[in-house]
Amino acid sequence: MLILIAMAAVLAAGAILGWPAVRGWAIVALLWAASVLLLAVAPGSGAARLVGGDLRLWLLGGGIVAIVLAYRMALRHLHRKAIPLPETKPAATPAGPLSDAELDRYARHIVLRELGGPGQAALRRARVLIVGAGGLGAPVCLYLAAAGVGRITVADDDRVSISNLQRQVIFRVSDDGQPKAGAAAGAMRALNPHVTVTALDRRIADADAGLIAEHDLVIDGTDTFAARQAVNAACVAAGVPLIAGAIAQWEGQVTVWDPKRGAPCMSCIFPQHDGAGGDQDHRRCG
Repeated sequence: MLILIAMAAVLAAGAILGWPAVRGWAIVALLWAASVLLLAVAPGSGAARLVGGDLRLWLLGGGIVAIVLAYRMALRHLHRKAIPLPETKPAATPAGPLSDAELDRYARHIVLRELGGPGQAALRRARVLIVGAGGLGAPVCLYLAAAGVGRITVADDDRVSISNLQRQVIFRVSDDGQPKAGAAAGAMRALNPHVTVTALDRRIADADAGLIAEHDLVIDGTDTFAARQAVNAACVAAGVPLIAGAIAQWEGQVTVWDPKRGAPCMSCIFPQHDGAGGDQDHRRCG
């Protein structure tokens, strides 16, 4: 009984002191191994009586705990594999007054009556997810970084090719073959070191509501209906407004989807898509 109390005390102390979970469980495992060894080698000794219990119960209990811990570790591994996360956690959006360097950089914004200092501070607090760094996403990335949006996430699973450069103005010849998300993030940081940029080298799926909920706005510049539908579904689930743009040769459109504030979502207006694979039903927001 004393050993069990000691194990519980170790885990509680680890939680209070902020230890990594592995450290606490490693100490518990050492206590368990010492107890099992003592009961196996000297079952009748005073130390064994102090440990208490039957050796078979200790082995059974240790096996059950090991199975539970292994199951939890396997779930975490599968979650990371299914939903890739950024390699580094984005830095917190800067707080406090604008620095002298920021005041100089954003001077032309601040003198605008409709924007001013409070508006620039609001831009610095803003969190925007840009989906697609192509013909539409490239200038969006540049303008939002230049404007001082504090935290920008750009998601794209494609790579830069020379044929992109005539319209995707954020890239350079040296970016040929590089992931678009990473190249775009590097260009934004070079343009404005005061913004925090995260690159996601992948598509946004309808299961990414958690990721989208970390942002105030999503801007979609993808080029397929399936990709747009997935982004729309995730935004609906997260309750985050979506601005979607599209262009084909000389025609384009831009739409704001914000069902949380009573507006329809994309699937409300376009419930079916008649493409090469036939009609497909899509989930609506209401």
